[in-house]
Amino acid sequence: MFGIGAATRVYLAVEATDMRKGFDGLYGLVQQRLEADPLSGHLFLFCNRQRTRLKVLVWDGNCLWVCAARLERGRFSWPQAVDQGTKLSISAEELALLLGGIDLASTRRKGWWRREAA
Repeated sequence: MFGIGAATRVYLAVEATDMRKGFDGLYGLVQQRLEADPLSGHLFLFCNRQRTRLKVLVWDGNCLWVCAARLERGRFSWPQAVDQGTKLSISAEELALLLGGIDLASTRRKGWWRREAA
């Protein structure tokens, strides 16, 4: 599989995506809509309009992976862009919260979280 290291970024396509797209379609969306390199090793997340399906595109250095998730009940709490951009970057922790059904808009980090060294 693939791991999420400290240098790995997670990008979300804010706009709804046609979930019929496969490897080539999502590869093209990463290049055109997100203006990023699909072979960078970063994770690229896409969600449908109803927010019940999610796809992840990632390059592990050897293979291009497309992973899919479908909710039988409920919806993913998909973040909205602050500006009119088409992509949003989240941390690996926020990805885990998103996949776990936690609303990122209603959560906040504690003051001690990720404290910088003085």
